[in-house]
Amino acid sequence: MKAFIHEFGQLKIGDMKEPIAGYGEVVVAIRAAGLNRRDLYIPERRGDEAEALTLGSDGAGVIDSIGGGVTEFAVGDEVMINPSLRWFENSDAPPANFDILGLPDNGTFAEKIVISAEQIEKKPTHLSWVEASVLSLAGLTGYRALFTKGGLKAGDTVFIPGAGSGVATYLISFAKNIGARVIVTSRSEKKRKQALELGADIALDTNGDWNNELKGETIDLVIESVGRATFNRSLRVLKKGGRIVVFGATTEDTVDLDLRAFFYGQYQLFGSTLGSREELRDMIAHVERYGTHPIIDKVFNLNEATEAFDYVEESKQFGKVVLLVSE
Repeated sequence: MKAFIHEFGQLKIGDMKEPIAGYGEVVVAIRAAGLNRRDLYIPERRGDEAEALTLGSDGAGVIDSIGGGVTEFAVGDEVMINPSLRWFENSDAPPANFDILGLPDNGTFAEKIVISAEQIEKKPTHLSWVEASVLSLAGLTGYRALFTKGGLKAGDTVFIPGAGSGVATYLISFAKNIGARVIVTSRSEKKRKQALELGADIALDTNGDWNNELKGETIDLVIESVGRATFNRSLRVLKKGGRIVVFGATTEDTVDLDLRAFFYGQYQLFGSTLGSREELRDMIAHVERYGTHPIIDKVFNLNEATEAFDYVEESKQFGKVVLLVSE
């Protein structure tokens, strides 16, 4: 079976053993798989001595075979993969046995994957294979950060630094769906224009004077994923008593925080990572209710996975990048 793997320090197309469904499992023939920034970090985390692992957390395809005890699905069902392993009920934090698909388990950048039937969901019928393949990880991450942790509601204003990421495009769409106001930033004029076309109300230059440009605006919620480069600047535009949710750090992880200013401002700080199956199902229902389509930047063939990694590493994309596995 063809797969994009990390083996002894190398990223390459390789041959992996055909998966077989055990009890409670299904084999899914992958049609398309979504590339996420976390995929870029896994090779470094594994080092140069690790044996072959298929990368990839997101994907969608057709059930090829089922193991014993599987009653909710049948061969031929069109499904998407839930990469949030063993986190089923919504909770303040994931359970102790939580992992994200793709490490240490073999992931979705392959012709087939075997996975627990508890980790798949029916593909929304209005989405193409390419669109469905990128919905789970980034969409769920954005949904939990925005609603479960951030408590966004109609009429609120949300501030999102870094408009081009896959999660950011979902944040814009989800927030506008419910009638919230959206302000984003980007260094790229092109990405600012794309964010406005997607529905953002204001798009600021990342290098601009946010406080001056946002005079008269009341920011209820900040969704941060950039890290040190923007965290304190984001905090300074947030209203007193406002909420800031952090789900990532694409720049440096550590930040300097003025605690006195923070507690006098009565700010609320939340951490967020991916989400539960319960939230995933709520997110899918949201996408179906509003007819939301993921924003796709570029599609590569599986054989071009290395080029796709380079493309994401350079942050060229607005929206999601996809590996097409089969037609």
